[in-house]
Amino acid sequence: MTSRRILSSERTLLEKDDSNVQTPSASEKSDIAPVVPAAVILKLLGFTAAMVAGPIGVYFMTLNTVFRGPFLINLSRMIKVENVAGNSTWAGATAAIVANVVLIAYVVVAMKEDQSEKLAAEESAKKKR
Repeated sequence: MTSRRILSSERTLLEKDDSNVQTPSASEKSDIAPVVPAAVILKLLGFTAAMVAGPIGVYFMTLNTVFRGPFLINLSRMIKVENVAGNSTWAGATAAIVANVVLIAYVVVAMKEDQSEKLAAEESAKKKR
């Protein structure tokens, strides 16, 4: 395979790329605003915390209170056992329901936010006319 020689008058690919770059002048301010607004980041962090803490908290709360049947409580008093576990299947199902509720809430909030941005864009377009 033969290679092509670069003549001194020709530019290499790297030199061609450098000539297309436009640098802002000293008087122009560069845009350093974040791409994602802070409100969106805080909303995402809130839903992330809810997705982690919600199902885990509901699981242990329902396991030790709601789904701990009266038979188990009476049996634990007779045997003198302090730590009797409840029905973990129902507690796990409740935790899964809470995780789905958090997910659906996030989708609804995201859709409303998207609609509000769309309405704002339409309103600004009407003002320009």
